Amino acid sequence: MRHGNKTNHLGRTHSHRDALLKNLAISLIKHKRIETTLAKAKELRKYVEPLITKSKNDTTHSRRTVFAYLQDKESIKTLFGEIAEKVASRNGGYTRIIKLGTRFGDNAEVALIELVDYNEALLTAVEEKTTKTRRSRRGGKKAEATATDGESSAEVVEAAPVAETATEVADAAPAQDETPASEEDKKEA
Repeated sequence: MRHGNKTNHLGRTHSHRDALLKNLAISLIKHKRIETTLAKAKELRKYVEPLITKSKNDTTHSRRTVFAYLQDKESIKTLFGEIAEKVASRNGGYTRIIKLGTRFGDNAEVALIELVDYNEALLTAVEEKTTKTRRSRRGGKKAEATATDGESSAEVVEAAPVAETATEVADAAPAQDETPASEEDKKEA
């Protein structure tokens, strides 16, 4: 039974586990994302998030406390300078774990652990999603209004703006019965 055993010992002694987590934390701070096993990533999250929280208060005492854990001057500079600025408004949850599947050699579960504020692709996607409003009208009322002005519906569909999402493409596509001549053109070609 595992009553009261909160930490995963990762099959290592205490000193080996501390060295492993220290090296993983230094790598995460320097590279902003690392790939490791899922168990190690979960333990690393518990190890590094309190250090990031402590780095938000840039005092000599907090620098010495974090240095006692990491013992690497370059990572301390990065943590208290660059990373602390980015996470200043965040109240926790500085890391993200993404499962990648299993490793080929030993079938271990592999995960990517990264600092949340450094995934530029995801941050730009979130910004675009919040700034862009999607308007969709079922039945294409805008196209019908211009078709009543004397134009054919096929010309209206061609003059419609370029669709960006799959649902807009489906709404803007002409019906099947509007172009029966296109099948004959395909046979001739």
